[in-house]
Amino acid sequence: MLTAINQFHKRMDLNTIRKETRGCTDKIFLNSAGSSLVSDAVFDQVINILTEEAQIGGYALAYANQQGVDEFYIETAKLLNCAPENISFQNSATDAYAKAISSIEFKAGDVILTTDDDYISNQISFLSLKKRFGIEIIRAGNLANGDLDLVAFEELVKQHQPKLVALTHIPTSSGLVQAAAEVGAICRKYNCWYLVDACQSVGQLVVDVKEIGCDFLAATGRKFLRGPRGTGFLFVADRALEAGLAPLVIDMIGGDWSSVDHYTLQPTAKRFEFWESSLAGRLGLKEAVKYANQLGMANIEKYNTDLMSHFRNQLKTVKGLNLQDWGSKVSNILTFTMDHHTTEEIAAHLRTHDVYFSIAFAGSAMIDFPKKNIESAIRLSPHYFNTAEELEKVVAILDF
Repeated sequence: MLTAINQFHKRMDLNTIRKETRGCTDKIFLNSAGSSLVSDAVFDQVINILTEEAQIGGYALAYANQQGVDEFYIETAKLLNCAPENISFQNSATDAYAKAISSIEFKAGDVILTTDDDYISNQISFLSLKKRFGIEIIRAGNLANGDLDLVAFEELVKQHQPKLVALTHIPTSSGLVQAAAEVGAICRKYNCWYLVDACQSVGQLVVDVKEIGCDFLAATGRKFLRGPRGTGFLFVADRALEAGLAPLVIDMIGGDWSSVDHYTLQPTAKRFEFWESSLAGRLGLKEAVKYANQLGMANIEKYNTDLMSHFRNQLKTVKGLNLQDWGSKVSNILTFTMDHHTTEEIAAHLRTHDVYFSIAFAGSAMIDFPKKNIESAIRLSPHYFNTAEELEKVVAILDF
């Protein structure tokens, strides 16, 4: 396995990637599921734009960089396999998700069908809608191995005819990869609106909105895409645009004030944008997407898959270490506990060895963690700038 990974290093030109990632030289950075390390291309773009803004002001800056702004939509459309008109820039994945949800006209008795593994902020937003509008939240169950029970899921769709199906592609507190395309096929069969949270999958896996069959897909810049914080995007399918779906609050980028008491919607996904945003962030995100496209998402996914398979197999040799990721397909998010060390003890030990990580708590996994009988877990999330040798060092560090 290690030989195969090293051969793939050459195809990915890992040495160049690491040279272009200044943050990975003095530590073992395993927190791309939190906020990853930007490439030099992203760093330079953001710094250069901020420097230019200081010299000429934000309005002149925007005018001078319109081509770069346009390239953001082109590159992101290439990343997701859609048209630029289906892409809108957002300040975060949560912003994107909230705007998508707000475009659905919920009324009392409407159903949102989701899963036990949806992201904490999404679950809270569903509860908020329940409180305000009287909607019903139904959570589909899992098979014994942690996978979504697709047969039961389809039965729930048939029975409840949900107004919205919402799925988190990869949960934040687990390595599980959910069956987004299979759920999409069910949604198309029964004509349900379908919203995908791809916060942890975009930049890590090939994400093809045509294959998934979603109406909305929300993503962030700061995680596996390696963009700046405060950036994200929302994909909006043609079917949703043609149906006139639009966010609850629209500003002058989303519509034209056509007469004193009327407005006309922007025909593209830009109706979901707000006019005000950071140009440095937007162009930095464009560079991050462009960087991923140049490497090729299929190459990134292949490298990540091989790297994580090797890492998980190595960790299984550590006595008392329990991998906590369920499901037949798992990702670059890896969670674990240890029999003879608390989460706090493991965290302190990793910090002394300059390993960067996160801790997942039950408060973000109110359904998942009780099933596993755990209250917290260490979360490691390597990416394609990491090496197999680095991860082997981490395995040795954890054997304590």
